[in-house]
Amino acid sequence: MRFLGSLLLRRAWAVVAVTVAVLAVAGVFGASAESHLSTGGFTDSGWESSRAQAALAQTFHVAEPNLVVLVDAHGAAVTDPAVAAAGQALAAELAGEAGVHDVASFWATSPPDPTLASRNGHRALITAVASGDENTVRSVADRVAADLDGNHGPVSATAGGSAVVEAEIVRQSADDLHRAELITVPITGVLLVLLFGSAAGAMLPLVVGGVAIVGTLCLLRLLTGVTDVSIFALNVTTGMGLGLGVDYSLLIVSRYREELRAGRTADRALMRTLQTAGRTVLFSAVTVGIALASLAVFPIAFLRSFAYAGVGVVALAAVGAVVVLPAVLHLLGPRIEKGRVRRAREDGERRFWYRRAHAVMRHPVAVSLAVVAVLLVMGSPFLHITLGDDDERILQPASPARVVGDALRGGFAANPEWTVAVVAPHTGVAGADAVSRYTSQLAAVRDVAHVQPVPNSGGEGIWFALTPSVDPVSSQGVDLVHDVRALSPPFPVLVGGAAATLVDSRDSLLGHLPIAVAVIVVATVLLLFLMVGAVVVPLKTLLLNVLSLSATFGALVFVFQDGHLSSALGFTPTGTISIRTPVLLFCFAFGLSMDYEVFLISRIKEEYDRLGNNEEAVALGLEHTGRLVTSAALLIAVVFLAFLTSGVTTIKIMGLGLALAVLVDAFLIRATLVPALMRLLGARNWWAPRSLRRLHLLVGIWEREPLAVLDVATPVRLDKPTLPRG
Repeated sequence: MRFLGSLLLRRAWAVVAVTVAVLAVAGVFGASAESHLSTGGFTDSGWESSRAQAALAQTFHVAEPNLVVLVDAHGAAVTDPAVAAAGQALAAELAGEAGVHDVASFWATSPPDPTLASRNGHRALITAVASGDENTVRSVADRVAADLDGNHGPVSATAGGSAVVEAEIVRQSADDLHRAELITVPITGVLLVLLFGSAAGAMLPLVVGGVAIVGTLCLLRLLTGVTDVSIFALNVTTGMGLGLGVDYSLLIVSRYREELRAGRTADRALMRTLQTAGRTVLFSAVTVGIALASLAVFPIAFLRSFAYAGVGVVALAAVGAVVVLPAVLHLLGPRIEKGRVRRAREDGERRFWYRRAHAVMRHPVAVSLAVVAVLLVMGSPFLHITLGDDDERILQPASPARVVGDALRGGFAANPEWTVAVVAPHTGVAGADAVSRYTSQLAAVRDVAHVQPVPNSGGEGIWFALTPSVDPVSSQGVDLVHDVRALSPPFPVLVGGAAATLVDSRDSLLGHLPIAVAVIVVATVLLLFLMVGAVVVPLKTLLLNVLSLSATFGALVFVFQDGHLSSALGFTPTGTISIRTPVLLFCFAFGLSMDYEVFLISRIKEEYDRLGNNEEAVALGLEHTGRLVTSAALLIAVVFLAFLTSGVTTIKIMGLGLALAVLVDAFLIRATLVPALMRLLGARNWWAPRSLRRLHLLVGIWEREPLAVLDVATPVRLDKPTLPRG
């Protein structure tokens, strides 16, 4: 850090100039990232359900319909001649659309297919397949919706299906991002001025956040050329970029001002800031980055894309904080106070946190029990979490795709997109009797309403179209797939469809989750040990993070699964939580909580190395970082809470989940429970076996000359990383 500081002092203008030039190029290239992002990526080609879908396409030349047009006769019967003529005309118009094939409708057969008519006989369906890559399918869906939606003589048409759902999600996500920016920019602007104390200071987090966000958008655009990147990563990139920009800027600027108040010159203050707060930022970035990188172990492009975006935004935020921001600080000099709106010294604010720490440490048992009780109560709903998957209900009720989905769910005996496909590409020597017996076995499975064997017209093989009587994205749908796969077919089969995809998704995520958790746990313990040279602090951190995340997950189950506050927040509860959401939130929330932990513990460790007094070190550490942590948490919570204005439930969940995670962690964990537990543990906080202490002295990180805790009762100051003899 000394070399970096010296370089920045000599080449500050060059650093700023290069940064502006790079951001200009990255901004132009990354501006198109949004149009290249994916709404899919939820499956893996190795899953049985994916192989079943591939076999359907390759062997039987059958594709699941992804376009469903709802035709409403407005009270007339769909068999009425005028209605039938209008419906047939719509089907013909749909068949004439470029990129659309396999069009089927209620009126296409004689007698008509009853599964394509509503129970009351006033609505009917036209189904089709839009083919091509994701961008092509979205384009086709948008065009079909624009051409068909509306009145057509005696009927009206509304386009839906998974292709239209995905197109609406892309459009809605883009609108939501812009709306969130309109809400958060003025609010965070005012809060930043109040927090940094000056207009010039308030611009500094925007510099760091801009580097992180613009750079990550460019990175995501590059990645779209070689892999799928989820559209949902865009919102998190913006939120994390601004949040980390605030976190890191607060730490750097506050330490810089502290060093100036201590009487150092501007250059020496900047050097000292990089050696202390700068090192803490890098350490924090590594821990947060590893937590987010763990998402890459999952074989699902949706989750991996968050790893790409998360690691990118964290790394670039760190670069902005320790390279670009110090250069700007050096050039600003005293002008950082320009536009000062709060002239009072911060000492009184810091002393508040000092007094609070001692107040907590005077009653550590009572405080610990009270906070743990609150966290356990908040987390209790997590015990009855039900994992499901997303469908059109994540959109608002007025969206066309949602209108079609609701009509299918409530008014039709079957949904064309709910079919469970049991595919047998090679039946071997099995004869008609074997097929008949297996058909009877499938029909006897609970919640199977109808079974239709479909022989391969072009050769060997057969597939069975199972119509379920339950929602496939539900626990009953999961049971149905398990029951079908538990049968003993006379030939090898593959089970596919939405319900099978949910089963395979759950099995894959739960199978890879221990690996991701192990990566996070090992990295957290190792990195925190390198920072503090003790084994108790890392283990305590893991325990507190589990408590904090449990409270967040419990709140999300209470709100989004159980449906409390659904009217106020504007979403439709489905009785489930998407199976990917807990995994995603765990990694992001864990990373953010480690961010605050590193800020607090690094300063406590610095004071302990200086004083050798555990309680005073805790109080001084909280005095210097309490305001930073809680203020940063409030600011980033504002950013994430703006996601609640989204028209997509998935984004609402991420917004509320991350906001709750940072607020609970900052106020209940770091500002309350950490001081209480560190008071209870006393000098044992800093204990480590002698062999590990030697390792820390050789490769550990210090911000001042370390104290080797050879005997917890007798700390010994070291001027260099060697152990006293004996």
